[in-house]
Amino acid sequence: MSISIDPEAALWNADPGSRAGRPLLVLMHGRRGDPADRFAMASALPSEFVIVSLRAPIAEEGTWSWFDPARNPSGDPLAEDADQAADAVLRWLDALTFTPSLIGTLGFSQGGAMATHVLRRSERIGFAVNLAGYVVRGEQRSDAVLAERGPPVFWGRGADDPLFDAEITERTAGWLERHTALESHVYEGLDHSTSPHEIEDVAEFLRHRLR
Repeated sequence: MSISIDPEAALWNADPGSRAGRPLLVLMHGRRGDPADRFAMASALPSEFVIVSLRAPIAEEGTWSWFDPARNPSGDPLAEDADQAADAVLRWLDALTFTPSLIGTLGFSQGGAMATHVLRRSERIGFAVNLAGYVVRGEQRSDAVLAERGPPVFWGRGADDPLFDAEITERTAGWLERHTALESHVYEGLDHSTSPHEIEDVAEFLRHRLR
């Protein structure tokens, strides 16, 4: 199945004439979400970034997901499905009519997994922010290069998030520690969501990317 990102469904914080030459932050919502879910946080992030929130390509009960729920009922996807979704984002980036000075990804839950997976699929991605998401199982051809390059990655999750069983936590933490310059945060009292404190930490992480 070929999937694609609908450019008409994306939400932007900047008019077309003011996007060129600025850093671009690509937001990706979680399972059964829509672009407005993550776009709400844009006003709390550094204004230097052009921010775009994409709509996932798989329709699911009137909402949108990154991975086919029939093939991935747990939301922890097959590697080939994650590859397809990440490559759809990269094709969308290929079609941009302007050239960003830097490209980063940010996502929540499934979108957090996507933020890291898009990084694994292209050297064009300079950094990733993974909120309450995981690393997709399996190897990528670029993993050895990432281990040498060590791109900055912010990984934030709640201490009470039921998603993070021992296997997912070990898989994600282990991969990120071996392949990235990891900034890891665990927030006490937080479940499968984000908090104002976490968004403040993300904003500081992004300000460092501008230096």
